[in-house]
Amino acid sequence: MTDGRQLLRERLGLGTLICFHVVVCCISLICGAYLHPIYHVLYDPSEWFIPAMAVAGFTLVGMLFVFAEFSFGYLVGFYFFSMIAGYILENLLTEFYYNHELAGLSAAVSAVAFLLPVLFIRAPFRQIRVIPPQAFDKLLTLIVLLALVTVVSAASYHFRFVAIDDIYNFRDELTFPTALNYLIAITSSTLLPFAFACYVTRKDTWRAVAVLLLLMFYYPITLSKVALFAPAWLVIVMILSRFFEARLTVILSLLGPLVVGLILFGLFKSHLLPYDATIPYFGIVNFRMVAIPSIAMDFYNDFFFRHDVTYFCQMRVVKALMSCPYQELLSSVIYNEYGIGGNFNASLFATEGIASVGMVFAPLAVFVCGLILALGNRLSAGLPPRFVLISGAILPQILLNVPLTITLVTHGAVFLFLLWYVTPRTMFEQQESAQIAPAH
Repeated sequence: MTDGRQLLRERLGLGTLICFHVVVCCISLICGAYLHPIYHVLYDPSEWFIPAMAVAGFTLVGMLFVFAEFSFGYLVGFYFFSMIAGYILENLLTEFYYNHELAGLSAAVSAVAFLLPVLFIRAPFRQIRVIPPQAFDKLLTLIVLLALVTVVSAASYHFRFVAIDDIYNFRDELTFPTALNYLIAITSSTLLPFAFACYVTRKDTWRAVAVLLLLMFYYPITLSKVALFAPAWLVIVMILSRFFEARLTVILSLLGPLVVGLILFGLFKSHLLPYDATIPYFGIVNFRMVAIPSIAMDFYNDFFFRHDVTYFCQMRVVKALMSCPYQELLSSVIYNEYGIGGNFNASLFATEGIASVGMVFAPLAVFVCGLILALGNRLSAGLPPRFVLISGAILPQILLNVPLTITLVTHGAVFLFLLWYVTPRTMFEQQESAQIAPAH
């Protein structure tokens, strides 16, 4: 009976926190729209009832997270759930003219179609190949050395510390060989976070710090906001996962930074703190990291409501086999159409979904994407939740902003899945045994 009551309290707590998180996401989007009206989001306080009811209805989908166990899909799914919640609100506030009823329904159904596989397909693959512990140690060293060579090589092409507001003035000048481009993305997005998670698990502090220091050099090379905040993000997830269970850590990792941003926005609006001390943080975290992926769905819905869909021809392999109405990258096509936001990259919901097959069939395409990402659950089964959480911490940020195909290949999600699969589970069993062994 006690266990049942505790489980009920945990679920009520998670459900309440998720509802609060959705409210924070929506308030954050409205505040961002106030600061950036150029993105065609208008909020009329007198017409709050219908948007509030639509978001409240979609929040029921979030109850799936109350009953699901932690997995890699839980981490990715919660970030996408937050994005769709923002879009449900955005869909009712936008100035764009397209079929909003169909778009809203498509987004909600797509969310469910995506979450069902990524949350509940968790059966493990049998490990046919496991790396022996000594070989695994050498693999970690090889990852760090590969990253070091990548940083040194890339720095010979470009290395400049630039203020965040100025990165777009210089980023178009960046040119690296194709192979080096891949190495930069893969080592920073997946390989180094994996190595960091291993060293944290082993309590190898100095090597973990070395990985963080190495990650810091990726910003002056790439002038990427993800690269700038990756080391801090890994530390935040590490600390949160030290004190909270994995599912709660996932929610707090997004909710906490959003709440800080809203507090800063309130201090700015109340004239208690200046713009420079408040809005830059809000702009990067609340607006760029969370609101923009939702807004991108609005732009993609508007564009592809009036133009031909791609039928996946944005992928190089497909484009080589069929004619394509768009010769440029989709991000450039959207930018050329609307002229704001730089190259408007977007998530799998907007690219593999809306852009590729349109609103009606987007849920089907997104469902397939969910099945693909559910492989991460199966390949990481048996690993400690905290290890999966830390090693996969950067991927949700990537997935919110680029297509799934690019995340899998260019950013190395496939390699992370394979590393999870071959990681010796005995490494964690030995760690647990050392922690519970009696003192002599």
